[in-house]
Amino acid sequence: MGAFATSGKMILITSAYGNQGRMLIPKLVRAGAKVRAIRASPGGEPQLKALGAHEVIIGDASDPALLKDAMCGIEAVYHIGPSAHPRERQMGFAAIDAAMETGVNHFVFSSVLHAIVSELVQHEIKRDIEEYLVSSPIGFTILQPSDYMQVLRYQRAFETRQFVLAWNLDRRQALVDVDDVTDVAAKILLEGAPHYGATYELSSPGCFSAHDIGAIIASVTGNAVEVVETSPEARLKDHFKDKLPIEGVDHQLRVFQALRKWYSAHDFVGNPNVLTMLLGRKPTSLEDFIRREYAKMKPIS
Repeated sequence: MGAFATSGKMILITSAYGNQGRMLIPKLVRAGAKVRAIRASPGGEPQLKALGAHEVIIGDASDPALLKDAMCGIEAVYHIGPSAHPRERQMGFAAIDAAMETGVNHFVFSSVLHAIVSELVQHEIKRDIEEYLVSSPIGFTILQPSDYMQVLRYQRAFETRQFVLAWNLDRRQALVDVDDVTDVAAKILLEGAPHYGATYELSSPGCFSAHDIGAIIASVTGNAVEVVETSPEARLKDHFKDKLPIEGVDHQLRVFQALRKWYSAHDFVGNPNVLTMLLGRKPTSLEDFIRREYAKMKPIS
């Protein structure tokens, strides 16, 4: 990242304590940027500071006053909408409005691959935010990553020898490593204007059924892996680790039910060409990702 040094460029990251934010902040800081981070709830401030965040703001990411204050002096925003949050659309619109009011030069939106698929609840929300952003006068870039290679899901498969999904196990799914996505995000935020007006699809090579993924895990670990289909209700409970949020449980269940219905009827395909171009190297393959994560764990006895 040293090639993109920015002499203190101020960048705001929303939902900064999520998967992307925790990886992105150190990359930006190493390149010379200053990062202001928004986190919805208290806790995690020391960790964000340890990652290199210059400032941490705690509060409602849909509050126009908070967002306007957070964007003062900011040159670029990386907006990450919290998945399955009932006010995700409101947060996106409010962030764009605040960026316009404060004169932010560059608004980078973390969307989703094939946001046009409106049967998927979270895709419809992100599609609406994309439309609102494209209609604004701000220099914008939209990132459309495919489904993330999820560390916890694979770690659980290493331990239990079961790989679990909440939809048809035969349907294929495009995937991407969050580390690659944040490499691209850092590049775009630091380079700025050359990426204005661009929408980038980000996907790693291949498209995998649950059986394919189970076979790769089995090959890497040397253990047989059972592939199991679960329900949206069980998936939701697992996603929040038995601590369902009070706000928006009905909305979150609707998100998972829509995922199950659409993913059980269609393949979710992607193409690695754009990601390869932006990275200047081959994206991380699913097998390489699984090998990397398995190497971090003590093998099953």
